[in-house]
Amino acid sequence: MVLLVAGAPELDRHDTGRGHPERVERVRAALAGLSDAGLQDAVVHLEPRRATFEELSRVHPVAYLEALRAFCEAGGGALDPDTEAGPGSWDTALLAAGAVLAAVDGLDAGAGDAAFVAARPPGHHALPDRAMGFCLFNNVAVAAAVLAERGERVAVVDWDVHHGNGTQAVFWDDPRVLYVSTHQWPLYPGTGALHETGGRRSPGTTINVPLPAGATGDVMLEAFDGLVAEAMEAFVPTWVLVSAGFDAHRADPLAGLALSASDFGALSRRVRGFVPGPGRVVAVLEGGYDLDAVRLSAGATAAALLGVSYRPEPSTSDGPGAEVLAAVRSARLEALGLGP
Repeated sequence: MVLLVAGAPELDRHDTGRGHPERVERVRAALAGLSDAGLQDAVVHLEPRRATFEELSRVHPVAYLEALRAFCEAGGGALDPDTEAGPGSWDTALLAAGAVLAAVDGLDAGAGDAAFVAARPPGHHALPDRAMGFCLFNNVAVAAAVLAERGERVAVVDWDVHHGNGTQAVFWDDPRVLYVSTHQWPLYPGTGALHETGGRRSPGTTINVPLPAGATGDVMLEAFDGLVAEAMEAFVPTWVLVSAGFDAHRADPLAGLALSASDFGALSRRVRGFVPGPGRVVAVLEGGYDLDAVRLSAGATAAALLGVSYRPEPSTSDGPGAEVLAAVRSARLEALGLGP
């Protein structure tokens, strides 16, 4: 089994400032986790490459791209209260989006069985015309849009603790892409309510599972084994892209879900079953701000995508949130016109 790995922290020049939680050490921790999991012999590192304007413009208007490039070249600054960009941020963001595309192309060429992308800045909060939430480009959405234009049916599974408002907005009315988000609620950015189920042309292709603080891995697994699996069976994806934020880990300083690294491994094993065969799953680092949690969770995720047993922490259970799942299913059935 071969794991394609994309990410080049040695080329990272995205300086978010002293004390900012989104920092290059997160990428290094994720990559170290692959070694901790004993995957060294399975890993094939991909050559770094930059996303092109044409690829990025599948999601982001050219006017936004040009304005962001000019902002960075002029020295950068604060794009919003959370999001910083500097002179090196433009190139680093191109590499981050390009890393996901390189992983997709590598798998499409038959070079691996799964892929893991450890790059920054993260992407799932980035709207088509706005950077926010530490994100400049929506890396996963760009890759999903490129795949959808090739005729693929793409499922985006987002288990970051924060709702991926950017990804949801991009594909809100696009029947070619299924978006599934499990996230803490209420929490930044304030979107992701269970009744947000997709636009008029694609009802039911957005699934939000808003969980209370303290929710544990058993609730997430129940969601994946039940309503998420049912949606996947109906949608029949040919690719799954995972927005793999590890800030739902119980150690994360920015949120309050209570998963362990081994829970992310269990979720990854479910994801493997959502595609028709190997070589069609890419996990992409999003959030995660406790370095030990990122390291352990990345290792557990990558190992599970290859079918390797690696449980660095006990699984978690007995947290709140199971009652949410019935409400999510009802909202989806109503969106599909199948409700009572």
